[in-house]
Amino acid sequence: MEAIVEGSKYECLLFDLDDTLYPFSSGINLACRKNIQDYMRHHLRIEESQIADMCLELYKEYGTTMAGLKALGYEFDNDEFHANVHGTLPYDNLHFDPVLRTLLLSIPQRKIIFTNSDKAHAEEVLCRVGIQDCFEGIICFETLNPPTPTCHGLHKPLSSISDELSSDLDDLDESDSFRPKSPILCKPSIEAMEAAIRIANVDPEKTIFFDDSVRNIASGKAAGFHTVIVGRPTLVPGADHALESIHNIKEALPEIWDGWSESDVVLASTASETTVIA
Repeated sequence: MEAIVEGSKYECLLFDLDDTLYPFSSGINLACRKNIQDYMRHHLRIEESQIADMCLELYKEYGTTMAGLKALGYEFDNDEFHANVHGTLPYDNLHFDPVLRTLLLSIPQRKIIFTNSDKAHAEEVLCRVGIQDCFEGIICFETLNPPTPTCHGLHKPLSSISDELSSDLDDLDESDSFRPKSPILCKPSIEAMEAAIRIANVDPEKTIFFDDSVRNIASGKAAGFHTVIVGRPTLVPGADHALESIHNIKEALPEIWDGWSESDVVLASTASETTVIA
């Protein structure tokens, strides 16, 4: 059990995974995009000339190309899609990051991964970077999209969280009404943010959300999180802080450690258990 100091400003940190906890320069993003386009070409038989633009537009509209394809009515197995898209990624480009590991272990609050990726990909990345034991759990594709609606044990009841989120929620998704609804739940939808709040059982006003996506940051802010855009030197709409690198957390957010003694940090770090929430 992690120690919580009474009056601490933050109680939990939610971290996006890809291009947040490792740099875009690793090439994972570009390789993933190529694999998605190959899947669209070979498995869904989509016209070659349409794929690149279609892939980009669906990503922008739905948060992931996969969610957009499902919204358009394409039928395919989720596990097969993930196996094809992530199976040949250049994971060897990811390396053990001792600086990030030390930083994460020094953070006394709860730490949870919140990613649109599937569990296998998330676990592979975390292991390659050497931070798999730095988090309480993972909210991933399988968490947000369980195989049956009767799957139990995932969603924890709301506790101190307000029943009403910011009025900005309606404004944020106002433009969504004209487009087909996707059966896939993922960021940046408000529903995904609400699900993460329930699953992690957090108070958004005492939670910091780190992500490299501008849309995800805007949605997270509307859901009530403190927000940090990663990989940019300047603020974007909805961001409270901007980090060029995830390694800059301590310089930008020293208040994370406010109210904690060195012994508290050691206790919180060593008591953490890795549980995949999926």
